[in-house]
Amino acid sequence: MAEAVVTGAQGTRTAGTQRAPATGTLRGLGVSPGRAAGRVCRMAGPPRLPDPLPVADAAREAALAVRALEEVAADLAARAGRTSDAEAGAILEAQSFMAADSGLRETVEENVAAGMDAGHAVDAACDHHRRALLEAGGYFAERAADLDDIRNRAVAAVLGLPVPGIPDPGHPFVLVAEDLAPADTVNLDPATVLALVTEKGGPTSHTAILARSRGLPAVVACRGALEIGEGIWVSVDGTAGEVGTGLGEQDAEEILRRAADERSRLAASAGPGRTADGHGVELLLNIGSAADLGAGVDAEGVGLFRTEFLFLGRKDAPGFEEQVAAYEAVLRAVPGGKVVVRTLDAGTDKPLPFLELPEEPNPALGVRGLRVGRVRQDVLDVQLDAIAEAARASGVRPWVMAPMVTTVGEAADFAARARARGITRVGAMIEVPAAALRAGHLLRELDFLSIGTNDLSQYAFAADRQHGELADLLDPWQAGLLRLVAECARAGRAAGKPVGVCGEAAADPLLATVLTGLGVTSLSMSAPSLAPVRERLARTSLARCEANARIALDADDPAVAREAVAEETAAEHAA
Repeated sequence: MAEAVVTGAQGTRTAGTQRAPATGTLRGLGVSPGRAAGRVCRMAGPPRLPDPLPVADAAREAALAVRALEEVAADLAARAGRTSDAEAGAILEAQSFMAADSGLRETVEENVAAGMDAGHAVDAACDHHRRALLEAGGYFAERAADLDDIRNRAVAAVLGLPVPGIPDPGHPFVLVAEDLAPADTVNLDPATVLALVTEKGGPTSHTAILARSRGLPAVVACRGALEIGEGIWVSVDGTAGEVGTGLGEQDAEEILRRAADERSRLAASAGPGRTADGHGVELLLNIGSAADLGAGVDAEGVGLFRTEFLFLGRKDAPGFEEQVAAYEAVLRAVPGGKVVVRTLDAGTDKPLPFLELPEEPNPALGVRGLRVGRVRQDVLDVQLDAIAEAARASGVRPWVMAPMVTTVGEAADFAARARARGITRVGAMIEVPAAALRAGHLLRELDFLSIGTNDLSQYAFAADRQHGELADLLDPWQAGLLRLVAECARAGRAAGKPVGVCGEAAADPLLATVLTGLGVTSLSMSAPSLAPVRERLARTSLARCEANARIALDADDPAVAREAVAEETAAEHAA
């Protein structure tokens, strides 16, 4: 749990949930690197419902409530269509389908029939479905915040109030909120919003994902953030996960000046990933479509092509020809580079209507990823056929991997299916601790491994990725997680085969030195993170990376590990 740490004349003490100090530091999880400073502007709270009104015309109330949900769904779909960010578009499109869900509409109509006015009917329906999502856990629990946003927008529409959104104080600011919905985050203007701080959320929340894609420093799970007064000057360190209070305007200007200098220095960064003494570490890009491969992105290839964005929000699976076109577009956009394609990562934890999978009591531990093939093998077969055809048409040989591989038998079966279609580089995502512990045996069947630290953390620490109270367990500096990464890297060295990291841990420049020291051969991340990681590695020797790995593995606390590695690395840079 994030805590407020107060530093003053009496020393340092844990403040727990008390109000943010006039001068001191709040600690949360840094999820998007960089530093910024500015005045706090807090997100407006949700629209408040007036006291319930007697319903004179139930049909009118039901129509008003349903129309509000339809307007929200249409608005979210329009926002999805306007954004050039494939990942953000997919998130918004999925949220639009939630607002248009027939089950939600039916619950609203039942509430009106029971005597509720339109606003209270929407509120109660969203609350009912929100609790169901939280009880389901896993991916469903991740969408609870999206449903809160739908509720706020629909209630505002019913009451004729402005739709909740990002404030506009007329000057650049640090945005502080309980949490942010995708529809808000996707529209953030980095020229106005200097940094993000939220009380809720975790390292894999939509706030974190979209903040990284925009290069905005961000701290989530920051207890006490909402107690910071409006207009107070604060600093935000998205790497260390710290929010400093009690600044003056001159302090803030100096932090911004240094941050600008840092960005200018990083802008000059180019070329392949190398340590200071020339040890190579491939720096790759996470993408959802060819649109993410914009001009000016200096990566050595694609380390994670999330093909599920082609499938999201559809009642029918994309056909063979449509899939070929999408995959071929990516392969042709990276003619001389590496492209790692992940087959469909969906299932009962990430429901797709056309899969027609039954509901499960614990979706995160159910039919998902490669396991979908147990009940819908045709979906995987068509996708592999399409990837193979795209490879032939483009002349590019992709690396193809399956998500949620757990056993050697699963790895062998997937490899056989892929190779039967002419795919020559076959791998697996390591997201399950059992797979990490058997990495050497998996590599007897496969050509490479790619570690997904987000899910690996969730399963290793038995902590839901979106549970705010457990966010500290998902800190990628946890020694237990790094031990699993080390096991995979050791197996890769023994087999002479590459082992990469494509989880968000790869985007942390300091942690990148630890991963390199563990023996990871490639790091894949969002585009804004490439330059900071490249620059950090270029200033750090392989020996220092290996020493950093030993420090992190031996630390009992992730914050202690981060601080110790930072101090030792800074000492080498200063020498």
